[in-house]
Amino acid sequence: MPTLDQLVASWDGNAVVMRFDAVTGTWIFICLHDNTLGASTGGSRMAVYPSPEDGLVDAMRLSEGMTNKWAAVDLPFGGGKAVLALQRPLSDDERHGLLYRYGDLVESLQGAFRTGEDLGTSSDDMLRVAERTRHVHGFDSDGNKVDPSPFTAHGVLSGMRAAVEVVFGSPSLAGRTVLVEGVGNVGTRLAEKLNQEGASLILADIDAERAQSAARRLQARIVAPDEVAGIRCDIYAPCAIGATVNRMTIPTLACRIIAGSANNQLGESGDAERLSERGIVYVPDFIINAGGAMAFAEIDRDLDSPQELFSAVARIGETTGTILREAIDRSETTLAAAKRRVEATLARARAKSAPAPA
Repeated sequence: MPTLDQLVASWDGNAVVMRFDAVTGTWIFICLHDNTLGASTGGSRMAVYPSPEDGLVDAMRLSEGMTNKWAAVDLPFGGGKAVLALQRPLSDDERHGLLYRYGDLVESLQGAFRTGEDLGTSSDDMLRVAERTRHVHGFDSDGNKVDPSPFTAHGVLSGMRAAVEVVFGSPSLAGRTVLVEGVGNVGTRLAEKLNQEGASLILADIDAERAQSAARRLQARIVAPDEVAGIRCDIYAPCAIGATVNRMTIPTLACRIIAGSANNQLGESGDAERLSERGIVYVPDFIINAGGAMAFAEIDRDLDSPQELFSAVARIGETTGTILREAIDRSETTLAAAKRRVEATLARARAKSAPAPA
């Protein structure tokens, strides 16, 4: 693993802000990848990492993913992400103190970075961060913190419908077998929606008790996390950690479609070609999981009617269908089609901001 300074030196993003929180032994990384479309904006992730370097790599990858996500849905925000890389689990008091100090750090950037919840943080955590900084998004007109997970799940469902229509000829999910890996906030809401749609559910989670509880409510089958890749299903929905679709798992995958809420689902970009070679349709994560980000962006622009927000997020289905059909027409990977959309959005923005010729 490269050192912290080597990672920063090799990165193509705008800036990395690093701080060591001596009280808790936590490394804080705020990665500002691109501000072509607007201020760098992305969630704050908190987890125990094997090393600070692993935390920084995650923040860099996630921040680039946010650039892709904002550009893919053509919203005026730039790519950024924060990782609070813990050395160990924290007590409640330690966690609260860390969040307050993190809020001070975000405030010191004077709006260059705007944040919200992500894996390992919650709306309650963001309320604490917001006590120290103005730059937390996702508050409605009454000042209440909005949970992004229902909107993320709705976007994934909309993308699934579009993918199923392209692959099987009908947008109906009734009778389709869907494996949801990770039944946290988003995964659980997605599983509930799929159950209502009449899908046959398979659930997997590292927390066996959580998986069993969800399975009982939804009459779902449970599989162990290490069995996921080989389970036969129509749709595999990664909704937990990233990089579960990689050169080791792809040969054993027994699904037809990959469509889930996790960030950075591919181990590397070449995995998109490996999936294509196997006839597995991959819906790029930064397209299908953009629902929460889209909702927060609309809330920031004073749209906070739930019905209107869900309608806005449902456009992810249309975008997904367009990208999948473009990939088929051009005989390219779905990742290539999605990246072309991103680059076109960024190019338009750069052209508008370029100085006029003398």
